Amino acid sequence: MDFPRIFLLSPAYCGGKRGQMVMRDAASFPLAQKLREPGGAPLGDVFSFLSGLYFRGKIAYSRAFAAPPAGLPGALVITPTRGLVPPESPIPLSVLRKFAEQGDVSVTNAGYRGPLEEHARALNEAAGPGTAFVLLGSVASGKYVDVLAGIFGERLLFPVDFVGRGDMSRGGLMLRAAADGPELEYAPVLGAVRTGRRPPKLSPRSWKKSAP
Repeated sequence: MDFPRIFLLSPAYCGGKRGQMVMRDAASFPLAQKLREPGGAPLGDVFSFLSGLYFRGKIAYSRAFAAPPAGLPGALVITPTRGLVPPESPIPLSVLRKFAEQGDVSVTNAGYRGPLEEHARALNEAAGPGTAFVLLGSVASGKYVDVLAGIFGERLLFPVDFVGRGDMSRGGLMLRAAADGPELEYAPVLGAVRTGRRPPKLSPRSWKKSAP
């Protein structure tokens, strides 16, 4: 594919069991310790721990296929309270706690929607009209699409093979594409069929799990 594209990665859920695990005061495994250091831990590492296979797939896929305009990142993570953030950016424990406590990912939550809209508009202007923005996340609901489509329009794309798949299946699909190719096929979100039958299961394959 020869067009410029930036990937937009949907966030991990921060209020679940893994979030509670890494935020425990007594947590001592490496990622938990890194979060407590002054520099914090990379957002991509934190969300990969929280989400597992799905987010690891998004990271691997975006690294393999991003083609951003000069001077712009190839991937940005949608966050619950801070808009679009590069996956390499460090976050401290205090920010992760805010994600978990204040970050309702809903179009009715101004604390989520406001920063996302502000950053998306700035990104749209900086990238120019020839750049596509590929959403690696759910398009079945409006929590991302209703915000981003109003800014990027027909240049907001999604992998058509996501339709009907659950999170784990999407993660495995992206890891396979990143490892062996080819890049997935995309379609504009606007006007697309975004829900459908569950496709056949992927053939079993072992992916190394990230350790706590």
